[in-house]
Amino acid sequence: MAFTDKVLVALSCGTDNPNRSTRALHLATVAHKEGKDTTVFLLDEGVYLARQGIADHLRAATGDIADDLLTYLQGFDVPILVCTPCAQARQIVEADLIEGARMAPATELIRLSCESAVISL
Repeated sequence: MAFTDKVLVALSCGTDNPNRSTRALHLATVAHKEGKDTTVFLLDEGVYLARQGIADHLRAATGDIADDLLTYLQGFDVPILVCTPCAQARQIVEADLIEGARMAPATELIRLSCESAVISL
């Protein structure tokens, strides 16, 4: 079995599940700290986390705070990709996104999935 240094964290929940969404950001942070080439892909309800101010008060039962984890990822230029049609369906436009986040098509999710170890929450 071949191992990869790329990790993709795909997150499909947001404020509707603070534990899972914060945990996904935590795992992305851990992967990056372990030296992995890490990418976060937000889809479905997860796209809300890329909107300015949404993650500010989101925390897991463990005490992890989503905004702190996002700040870490942003500080190290970890790509935060936002499913374009998912965002559009929720009236989120590029100008609404946090620093370092950008819209991305499903084709990019598929490409990243094929070349990375995938953590899906």
